[in-house]
Amino acid sequence: MALKNFLFTSESVTEGHPDKVCDQISDAILDEFLTKDPKSRVAAETTVTTGMALVCGEITSNCYVDIPSVVRNTIKSIGYNGEEGGGFDYKTCAVLTSIDEQSSDIAGGVNKALESRSSNTDTSKDETLDIGAGDQGIMFGFACDETPELMPLPISLAHRLAFQLSKVRKNKTVSYLRPDGKSQVTVEYIEGKPARIDTIVISTQHDPEINGVNDNDKVQAQIREDMIKYVIEPVFENEKIKPDSTTKYLINPSGRFVIGGPQGDAGVTGRKIIVDTYGGYARHGGGAFSGKDPTKVDRSAAYAARWVAKNIVASGLASKCEVELAYAIGVSRPVSVLVDTFNTGKIDDECLAKLVEKHFDLRPAAIIKQFDLRNLPAKNGGKFYQKLAAYGHIGRVDFDVPWEDTSMAAKLKDEALACTK
Repeated sequence: MALKNFLFTSESVTEGHPDKVCDQISDAILDEFLTKDPKSRVAAETTVTTGMALVCGEITSNCYVDIPSVVRNTIKSIGYNGEEGGGFDYKTCAVLTSIDEQSSDIAGGVNKALESRSSNTDTSKDETLDIGAGDQGIMFGFACDETPELMPLPISLAHRLAFQLSKVRKNKTVSYLRPDGKSQVTVEYIEGKPARIDTIVISTQHDPEINGVNDNDKVQAQIREDMIKYVIEPVFENEKIKPDSTTKYLINPSGRFVIGGPQGDAGVTGRKIIVDTYGGYARHGGGAFSGKDPTKVDRSAAYAARWVAKNIVASGLASKCEVELAYAIGVSRPVSVLVDTFNTGKIDDECLAKLVEKHFDLRPAAIIKQFDLRNLPAKNGGKFYQKLAAYGHIGRVDFDVPWEDTSMAAKLKDEALACTK
């Protein structure tokens, strides 16, 4: 039996978190390759530590990209510029690269799907059949009616707090902040619905002294006051559920946060996959997104699963929906499609699954075509995937993301009348 009364917590991190630095570098490299050659095959992994950034992976493309320049420009845009940025410096850090071409064994399965390779029919003109999945794996998409963007409330609030934290750093509203930071929100659910804010946690990197004051107790008191005034209160200003007199605020609970970013912790691409999606509220297939071109279903199919789930909830056919897709490398069609509405559906989940298979083409090249995934960087000034690499790939409202479209909802609702529960 599902819990009705419980606490649920989700976290987010700022763009200066070392793992997010790596995600943004990997996606900036992807953006650059796809802008110059939309058919580039990219699997770029990044790690950062004190004074160093390493990019490795497999890339096949018809264009040249100055990867060290992309790395330095990304680090600069985040705010790591020497002492002011907390000890990591885009100008002086070592940038190492170790790049190979995509494996020919993988390329063979991706370039021409099993269905096409095993058929005597010439399907070369059918792009949606020709491309096989870039790997095996499972992907989950989720939506619920807790927020206008149909995301779980805890992760939505955590992202907004992290985004606001970076905003007040960059516009100098809070001038002593440094790039690294985290947010966390605990929501109390009553009868399965969000009811109150139990705990808010913000950890933010900062200068060792503020306005000439270096007494840490006074520094932390000032940080607490500013985080509540300039970060927490603006985020909750228009929320229906606000912090109350019993809400706990934990601001820099470690007591001090001066050393951070790559100088404080090593970062690696793909270590914040729960932050990237639903904050733990829904299941995750395990595959990371950043640095991967759209033939990698870890990325493209996860976006498609969100698209499907969001349209189901937007149609009013369920208040909560999770979609699982599974793929085999080199095979275009999903090997399974599962829809679970957690007993909130107005029709059977089996009927919903049939509607999904009828109206959503979930073959990799069809997903690429539907969302125009190869051309999004060029259409967005050379930066699209890098923008997704911080503050979530799912539920974005600050710029146009195609898998957040709900235009299929009306069709699903109309055809659902033919199904009986």
